[in-house]
Amino acid sequence: MTLQRRSLLTSMGALMALSGCGAITAIGEATAVLDAYDLRAPDMPQAGRMLQRGLSIEPPTAPGALEVDRILIRPNPVQSLYLPGARWTDKTPLMYQSVMLRAFEDTGALAYVGRRPLGGTGDVALITEITDFQAELDEDRRNAITRIRLTARMVRESDARVLARRSFQAIGPEVSTDTLEIVESFNAASDVVLTDMVRWGLGVMGLQLPSV
Repeated sequence: MTLQRRSLLTSMGALMALSGCGAITAIGEATAVLDAYDLRAPDMPQAGRMLQRGLSIEPPTAPGALEVDRILIRPNPVQSLYLPGARWTDKTPLMYQSVMLRAFEDTGALAYVGRRPLGGTGDVALITEITDFQAELDEDRRNAITRIRLTARMVRESDARVLARRSFQAIGPEVSTDTLEIVESFNAASDVVLTDMVRWGLGVMGLQLPSV
């Protein structure tokens, strides 16, 4: 058993003895040094041509439990804890905004992809709402899956008209409670979500990516 896994199980055992909302803040002190993790963008196919259009990717909205840089883990559907000794490189919505941006950029399909419209006025904005972004423990609390779910809207900047709306979700493979394995499971789920979302978003803008 790795130190990270032993630490997680020990911390969770201590947390089960606590009651009320204090449990969620009991993992680690604010001064603790936490290892930082990031997610990678999926390998996207290259577009055969470039659209002379721009896409601005707004910061996703998310529930309060995700508006932090900690890695959310649920022992059950109604309890929220954070992975001990680990964090994302930024608050979850901002970290994932960066990954979404890289995924669209890597296709070479658009003249501009950024966090805000180029020159103050843009073509289309991608607005997303994250509803699930967590690891979920099994009944024995020895293994976990990861779950990502979000809703995306493509909005025309000139008149705020919603051009298209779609939900995306994926479940990462079951892994141990080792931190690195959990992050890799997040990566697997993210690859599915972002590959589908990039293909859909570019299709809304008038470009179809080649099949892999």
